[in-house]
Amino acid sequence: MPKTDTTVTYPAGALTGTGTVQHVETLPDGRLAVLLDATPVHPVDAGWPDQGPDRATLTTAAGRKVTVLDCVVGATDGDALFLGPEIPVRKGTEGWVFLVVHVVPGDAGIADGERVEVRVDGEYRAALSAGHTACHLASLALNRQLADAWKKDVQADAAGSPNFDALAIETTTILPGGSRDVYRLGKSLRRKGFLPDALLADPAAVEAGVNATLAKWVASGAEVRIERESGLLTGMRRWVCELPDGTVSIPCGGTHLTSLAAVSAIGVRISAEPGEGAAEVVMETRCTFSDGQ
Repeated sequence: MPKTDTTVTYPAGALTGTGTVQHVETLPDGRLAVLLDATPVHPVDAGWPDQGPDRATLTTAAGRKVTVLDCVVGATDGDALFLGPEIPVRKGTEGWVFLVVHVVPGDAGIADGERVEVRVDGEYRAALSAGHTACHLASLALNRQLADAWKKDVQADAAGSPNFDALAIETTTILPGGSRDVYRLGKSLRRKGFLPDALLADPAAVEAGVNATLAKWVASGAEVRIERESGLLTGMRRWVCELPDGTVSIPCGGTHLTSLAAVSAIGVRISAEPGEGAAEVVMETRCTFSDGQ
């Protein structure tokens, strides 16, 4: 088993790389788990599975191209390999090694010690990166729009607004070119001081306000970057965006655009379903590139 966490290059935008196979293990379903010392492939993290895995291939020294069927965060205590939700400890726990696990077909023919070429689908990565960047910006714009909907002080977001997104979020899904956020407006949120009618009475007005803010930010062509404390999978990473009103920084392990200069528009659609005891609000975000994609 590997003795150190996987080195990851996707935070810097890498789409290709070479890795040494450190361990190959047959999974219960017959597929193989392949562990490399370094990889550009973004894995899905069961702890916060908002962004799914990259699409990628591994090419062996013999020239055989192997499709990566899935890519997940795994961990080992030195004896056993645990994948995704099976990991029994928190990331960074002492004595544990955290790894990017490339899941490939059982007949891949990849061996320990082999050097393999790794290639990520750049078009799909770009679409997910756009969706993730748009998701962060939409949440910040929504928080700003709802800033006056609180009668108590609550935690602030990276831009200083009351963090409705963090306090009400149920699920976030990063999609190619966008995202889908589901919020729950229930008793606990009201106890924190949120006034639900600020959103439920006129979702269209909230949507319009969010879109106006997003249009201003897109027009700025703001720089976007990932800051890292190390190149390891477990190293802290932060999404940073130089918005016109100031720099914002959010912990994030996903992939992102490098600026908003290539984006023509980011917009949201907000829908609300009032319910007994709690209402559900869905925000669908879409990012359009300047070339229309």
